[in-house]
Amino acid sequence: MNQKLATIITQTLQPNLAWVEELHWRRTVVLCVLSFLGLALYGFTVGYWRSPVMGLYVAVKMPALIVCTLGCNALLNGLLGVLCNTGLGFRQSLMALLWAFAVAAILLGSLAPITFFLALNAPSPQAENAGMAHAAYMLAHTLLIACAGVFSNIHLHRLLASKATNRSAATLTLFSWLAGNGLLGAQFSWILRPFFGSPNLDVAFLRDHPFEGTFYESVWRSVQSITGGHGFEWGALIAALAIIIGAKIFVDSKHKKILTTKSI
Repeated sequence: MNQKLATIITQTLQPNLAWVEELHWRRTVVLCVLSFLGLALYGFTVGYWRSPVMGLYVAVKMPALIVCTLGCNALLNGLLGVLCNTGLGFRQSLMALLWAFAVAAILLGSLAPITFFLALNAPSPQAENAGMAHAAYMLAHTLLIACAGVFSNIHLHRLLASKATNRSAATLTLFSWLAGNGLLGAQFSWILRPFFGSPNLDVAFLRDHPFEGTFYESVWRSVQSITGGHGFEWGALIAALAIIIGAKIFVDSKHKKILTTKSI
């Protein structure tokens, strides 16, 4: 049984175009189960710092977050897959994204023993420095989740590149999917909060009035607070730098392509 499970996990961690092209219900079920188990296990360690009950709540909410995001964005992701010439239909696009989330879930699930001991050894929510511990705890988990997302999307890009008409189409599709899923997923994470559990608030499955406000309003208030009310100016500066860097990369890639063509 252990050998079979290890084989399934190994196959899931490798980009396999046949998994997307040849849809099979058993394979879909396997990906769903792996995603649920990995996210639930990791989610329990995320909420455990606040309390074991909070850990159980987050173990349910992390898989629910992915289900809500993929379910609500299924049509959009399918349309983007078709428009960007990936060669994937609606079901294939959903399968590719499910596979990417399964990869991230396996990576996060494998980190669960480490994050569990992190929760055990962190200052308790009743400690004097609980606020600082909570901020460091959130930052550590944010970095871990970001790293798992980066690795899963690298694999997803490889899969798209092997199917799409060209590498640019694969890259455009990936960024389109990331933008859509990121925007919607962030709002769902706001609705389903809390995940980490603030030490000064009671343990609860959902906050009072979960649909009140948005994730982006919260981020904007934080930016305004950090920048002393100059969030718009700093945002414009960062956007300008991003455009300049993006234009430089685009020009360099075009120049390199021209030189390669001439050399041939």
